[in-house]
Amino acid sequence: MTVLPTLKRRATVEELDRRSRRRFIIPQGLRYRLLYGSRIAETGIGRVLDISSSGVRFTTDDRLGIGTPVELAIAWPARVNDVCPMKLMIYGCVVRNDEQSAVVSIERYEFRTQGTTSLPLYDEVTIRLPN
Repeated sequence: MTVLPTLKRRATVEELDRRSRRRFIIPQGLRYRLLYGSRIAETGIGRVLDISSSGVRFTTDDRLGIGTPVELAIAWPARVNDVCPMKLMIYGCVVRNDEQSAVVSIERYEFRTQGTTSLPLYDEVTIRLPN
């Protein structure tokens, strides 16, 4: 019996990444709040690593528990009438985590204005954070 060698084909990036939604890299600052019922249990700051229509991956101060309800406030790069800063509010639950980042599945979102005052800068990564 003769055994023929098999040719291994390299997988393309599209085949390796099986996510159903396109991800966008928007390096914006964010504040997150872990919600337990009607109270806020923990807060932190980070930055967006990537975002899609169904989820957000971002840096964290600590490991966030899977299933934890989270509110994210992301400084949005666009301004209303080129003057008023905006923030994107995202509400969802942590679906993946590691020591330095987490992924939140988006359950709902809304854009809000922040007034015409300038936004503070988060010096470590030089990104704007929402109030």
